[in-house]
Formats: sequence, structure tokens, C-alpha cells
Amino acid sequence: MVHIKRLQEEGIEILAIVGEIDASSSIELDLAIAKSVGEGFTKILVDCSALEYISSAGLGVFMSYIEEFKDKKITMVLYGMKEKVINTFQILGLANLLQIQPTKQDAKKKLNELSA
Repeated sequence: MVHIKRLQEEGIEILAIVGEIDASSSIELDLAIAKSVGEGFTKILVDCSALEYISSAGLGVFMSYIEEFKDKKITMVLYGMKEKVINTFQILGLANLLQIQPTKQDAKKKLNELSA
């Protein structure tokens, strides 16, 4: 079960993920990202501090947006991952393809660097 809160702060869309993302709940993650993109946000932060688990389906959602984000000049930075969650990203090599930062402050800084 997952709950995704959408917040806006200084023109940045923040998606706060609470719970677990598996095959069935990955659809909610996809819808939340699609809404952000559809509403024209070009800076997206993903707060993973309350993300307990992510399956390959959840990782696939993030991967499916990489090309679209490049084409539309959208920057996304994930932050606040628990060790077991970041290990999943690292094992699959996704830590090299996605921007991951330890804290919200670091994530905002990286977001501004990348979108400058």
C-alpha cells in the first residue's frame, strides 16, 4: 500500500511517497508523476524518506520517464532513501541513471545545478 502526497514549494513539485511500491501500487506512482508532468512542472523532487520498499515495477516507473524528461527538459531528484531502498537502486545500476541525494537540502541544490 502506498500514499503519494503532491506538494508545491518555490515552483518545485514534491512527490512524497509513504509506504511500499509494488506491482499494484506502482500505478499510483506513475499517475502522480504523469500529473506533475502534465501540469507543466519541470523541477520534481521525490521524497523517499517514508518509502519502505520498492519493487522492480516501481523502479520501472522511474526508468520509463528518463527519455521523456530529457526531451522535455524536466529534472527529477530523489532524496531521503532508507539504506535498503537505496541498495535496491544501486544493485540494479539505477543510482547511475537517476539523481539521488541524501537530504532535501542536497536534492534542491542538485535540482538547481541541473536545471541551470
